[in-house]
Amino acid sequence: MSLRLTILWIWKLIDPLFYLFSRLHYINNDKNNQSVFRVRITKYKGKNYTLSDGTMINRNDLLLKIHLHNVRLLNEFIKIKNDLIRTRLMYRLVLNSMPVLASYLKGHPEEGKIKGIIGITTINKGIRSLGFDCYPPENRLYKYVKKLGQLPISLLSSSSYQHFQKNHLTYLFLSKEKLYNKYGQN
Repeated sequence: MSLRLTILWIWKLIDPLFYLFSRLHYINNDKNNQSVFRVRITKYKGKNYTLSDGTMINRNDLLLKIHLHNVRLLNEFIKIKNDLIRTRLMYRLVLNSMPVLASYLKGHPEEGKIKGIIGITTINKGIRSLGFDCYPPENRLYKYVKKLGQLPISLLSSSSYQHFQKNHLTYLFLSKEKLYNKYGQN
């Protein structure tokens, strides 16, 4: 068994514990298919931003934080060696999960208080076409810790450390209204 497969196997064993302690929730569509997102409500603690649609994101605003279900994705992509094919597949999976995300937010008990979506990623290609606004985090320590946390994912999914170094950490924001308008949940 290769080192990558061994690490992925261990991660699959640990992931339920991470899920339990992280307060994340799976979101499903009407057919009960899980999206690639796991989510939780969070109070935003960073710098204030004005999104492209005019929505202001301020400190202590409630946002729906999205996390990619990385162990699931890595398991699906393990046999795909071509980075371009992997990227296209990831884009399609996220795109197909966006209406499910909109539906989940629309039905959330705190929907009226939630301003939008936030994520943090080193995946920077195709993000804007999904509707997200992208901003670099300001705090250097936060960037370092978050990027370090993404290192195992990157090394399992790509072929080199140089590939990881090229990608920059990015905040992803999407206002609730833009999510609903773009993904049909008005």
